Amino acid sequence: MSGAVLAVDQGTSGTKALVVCPERGVLGTGFAEVGPRPLPGGRVEADPEELYGSVLDAGRQALAEAGEPVTALGLANQGETVLAWDPRTGRPLTRALVWQDRRAEPICTELSPRADELRELTGLPLDPYFAAPKMAWIRRHLTRDGRITTSDSWLVHRLTGAHVTDAATASRTQLLDLDRTDWSPRALELYGLSGEPFPDVVDNAAPVGTTSAFGPELPLTGLAVDQQAALLAQRVTEPGTAKCTYGTGAFLLAHTGTTPTRGASGLAGCVAWRLGGRTDYCLDGQVYTAASAVRWLTGLGVVTGAADLDPVGATVPDAGGVTFVPALAGLAAPWWRGDLRGSLTGLGLDTTPGHLVRALCEGIAAQVAELADAAAADLGTPLTALRVDGGLTRSSLLMQTQADLLQLPVEVSALPDATALGAAALARLGADPSLAVADALPRTGPTTVYEPRVGTDEAHSRRARFRGAVDALLAGGRA
Repeated sequence: MSGAVLAVDQGTSGTKALVVCPERGVLGTGFAEVGPRPLPGGRVEADPEELYGSVLDAGRQALAEAGEPVTALGLANQGETVLAWDPRTGRPLTRALVWQDRRAEPICTELSPRADELRELTGLPLDPYFAAPKMAWIRRHLTRDGRITTSDSWLVHRLTGAHVTDAATASRTQLLDLDRTDWSPRALELYGLSGEPFPDVVDNAAPVGTTSAFGPELPLTGLAVDQQAALLAQRVTEPGTAKCTYGTGAFLLAHTGTTPTRGASGLAGCVAWRLGGRTDYCLDGQVYTAASAVRWLTGLGVVTGAADLDPVGATVPDAGGVTFVPALAGLAAPWWRGDLRGSLTGLGLDTTPGHLVRALCEGIAAQVAELADAAAADLGTPLTALRVDGGLTRSSLLMQTQADLLQLPVEVSALPDATALGAAALARLGADPSLAVADALPRTGPTTVYEPRVGTDEAHSRRARFRGAVDALLAGGRA
């Protein structure tokens, strides 16, 4: 199939759509902002109708700009965002609980004696970041009616009437048997969700229905969770390399082959994709706040936006002794302490905005470096490079800091929209099963490669300072 496809990436703070042609590249783009709402008590909600409206708006913009027909649709989703909805009308019955939402912490505390069993079954640590605790919380506190799913299933139902989720998204719920890539009766029982009409688990590239929501009738042939779509677009299709996407949060994924891995170093083991019935697996680590930490600094007036990171950071040679642990929504992998708050230490009367910017970049980069080390430990071999994408890769300061702390080359993708391009590749594969995976992927290499500019000793010293600040948080937080 050589025709163009429409790919839609429904993300946390916006929806991006691309019309992608295999020969001519991106022919049209669209974007619609969405507004997740932080609330007291670690709650983060979104309006489901706004999410659906953003999919339509962004998709229609991209199609209008391209000005030519497309042959298939691919959809990427946020992953762990959940809601309850009415299957007869398609209308939401609750707000969407966004992946950052922490309100299900008490359910995880109740299940803590079963944490090891759940991890062995599903590959995931027990944490309210994942979908199942939020689903159980909704059933206890909001409604027993309708279906309760991740946001992708609701979007697909609104578009096509189908009741499905893809294997990669399902693996982010803590309800999927990682070995069988189907729902785990035991996990459903532990969460009190046994009787739920859960969606069918389908391959990431396969026809699941058709939609006329964008105009002409279109087959929906590609589905993926956002980070796995980016992993595919970055051509991380075998062990040895990892990718990190710097968006609202930062997400590092390392391919582990066709055997499921239960991360022993604090990472989540999950499905990378299932294609033609064959499952590839990955390890996944998260930094909950990356661009959202920059927005926090912006709200304080330290910078006016992400474009300020480099010029403001360039006003000083280093962080001036300031250490920032940007755990503004808790610490994720490999610590899994979502109850902790961030810390900013080493401040003095001489501390300037430049020092704060450099400390923030160092804090994000140090967390990603911890994830890369954990992935290498689980794989039993060091990583050779880190492929990166996402909006914050435009910051040379952050990317150079990342290379310095990792002591590895950091390859910045030429694909500014890797997630959408991964969804486009899956749409093509689903529409044309004869197509080889490698032939469906973007062929672009990195635009920039950042090599380490500091020695190993300095990198170790800077990371040790960061670890010391994390250890102080862990010692001071509740056990």
